Parts: sequence; C-alpha cells; structure tokens
Amino acid sequence: MPIPIEVPTRPSSTKQHIGRSSRAHGPRSGDAHSLVIRTPHPSEGAQMWTVARDGGELDLNSSYAYLMMARDFATTCRVALSDNEVVGYVLGYCPPERPTHLFVWQVAVRGDQRGRGVAAHMLEHLVTTGDVDALEATVEETNGASRALFASIARKHQAELTWSEGIPAAHFPDGHAGEPLLRISPLR
Repeated sequence: MPIPIEVPTRPSSTKQHIGRSSRAHGPRSGDAHSLVIRTPHPSEGAQMWTVARDGGELDLNSSYAYLMMARDFATTCRVALSDNEVVGYVLGYCPPERPTHLFVWQVAVRGDQRGRGVAAHMLEHLVTTGDVDALEATVEETNGASRALFASIARKHQAELTWSEGIPAAHFPDGHAGEPLLRISPLR
C-alpha cells in the first residue's frame, strides 16, 4: 500500500547532483516535498539500478538483479518515489531458515534526496508493514552513514543492535573489505 510522507526539503545549495539519467535533478524548492513509499513494480528495477549506478558508492549489481528483486522480492523491498520517479530503494529478503528476519541487502538514495531521512522512512515502512522480528544487514566498518541509519532504527524501536563476523574479507574473491553482520531485535 503506498504511503505518502512529507519529507523536509534540503536547503538549496550551489552544488547540484546531476546523474547519468536523461534529466538533471537539483534540490527542490519549498518547505516540504511529498514522497511515496511502496513496494516496487517490476518495471522499476531499471530505475533502481540507475540510482545505484549514479550514486557510485554501492557495489553495483547487474540490472537483471534489480529487476528480479523488484519482481520476486517486492514484498521485502521498498522504493521512494518523487514525481513518479524512483529516488531511493531498499532491497531485502527473508532468509528461508529465518522467515521473520529481514535481511537488508542494499539501501540507496539519489544524491539530491540524501540527508532528508528517505532511507530511514523506507526501512521504517518495511519494518512496520511486515511480519518482521529482526532486521539484519552486512555493513563495512568504514560505512558510517549506513551504521548510523541502522543505529537510528534500533533506537526508534528500543531494540538491541548487535554485531557479529558476517562475511570476512577472505571470502571475497576481489579484495572486497569484510562486512560485519548487524542484527536489530526484537522489533515487535
């Protein structure tokens, strides 16, 4: 179910993010800008891929992966839309062995929408509209923004945030840094 939310607009700045999409996106004017947060449609996988690519900070997966997540895992994913355009997304799934645990694979917000709480709103929508006891994710130690995001979710739900080994660097074939696993629980 789509949920419109009011998200404060960032103050105008002289530096604007111009993505590789067909139009430039700068800061919005006005006091607030309405976003819609909902499950993705399969056709929006391409826009999700573009947000990841243009952000330049995430491990970019194949466009096929985003299309499949939007199609086959829509109930555990969310998109944030502004003017019917994807400006952010959360990719997640429930591991078959732990069906009430939501594993968040990737969170992305377009550059001109960052700093407005969009990622937190998408995660909150996922946590409060699903049958989720725990939220899990792997986050590199150097990713302060993601760590702060997940810590804020834990605080909001008065839940415990714990860390474990996750995926060690030695398991990656390409020199990727290790990604410790975080768990936020209980969420009910």
